[in-house]
Amino acid sequence: MKLIAIAIDDEPKALDVVQMHAAKVPFLDLQATFTDAFEALPYLRQHKVDLIFLDIKMPDISGVEFAQILKNGPLIIFTTAYSEYAVQGFELDAVDYLLKPFSLSRFTKACNKVLEIKNLKGELQADFILLKTGYEEEKVFLKDILYVEAAGNYMTYVLAGRKLMSRQNLAEALLVLPPQDFVRVHRSFIVGVNHVEKIARQQVWVKDIEIPIGAAFEESLEKIRGILKGNGAGFEG
Repeated sequence: MKLIAIAIDDEPKALDVVQMHAAKVPFLDLQATFTDAFEALPYLRQHKVDLIFLDIKMPDISGVEFAQILKNGPLIIFTTAYSEYAVQGFELDAVDYLLKPFSLSRFTKACNKVLEIKNLKGELQADFILLKTGYEEEKVFLKDILYVEAAGNYMTYVLAGRKLMSRQNLAEALLVLPPQDFVRVHRSFIVGVNHVEKIARQQVWVKDIEIPIGAAFEESLEKIRGILKGNGAGFEG
């Protein structure tokens, strides 16, 4: 499997480093680089791209702001010289965060994470996922997942009567959970829409469990309402 990638960074030398490393990763195809993020937008509309290497501190528009306008877009690996932006990067579900200057081994590790996510998404079954729990994989039916909660470097899958913990991040969870059934409502929570029983302005209830709505995810409420109405479900809201 080949990963089609582009890189965006206002510093040409930084793009040279990405190009040099990319040439040594056999499954990575870096097809274009941009020093202006706005110039990348028409390219993204016209070409299939799996991955963006994205600098954060850029003139006119930051990498964080650019990522926010790419809804359902390519996966993102942030590249920056400023470690203080790491939290913002991961809140946007970036797959990884490369702190400049980064080595070829660190670059390759980040690319491998993207490849694993793409392969996992390709293997997604219609009604279940295979969830890694330690050294084992467990078959979990999508209809049984009430909600998912981020806990450090792990995701806790809450099912009726039990919980399963898997080492993954929110970006990986969102890629294997079908968007027609699961919606992110908070920096730490994804809910199974068909298990939502009540909706308020700042929270939803899943099987009597109150889950907060993050300030950045208010539009998720409308998405939940739309899915439930489309399914013919009655709910309180």
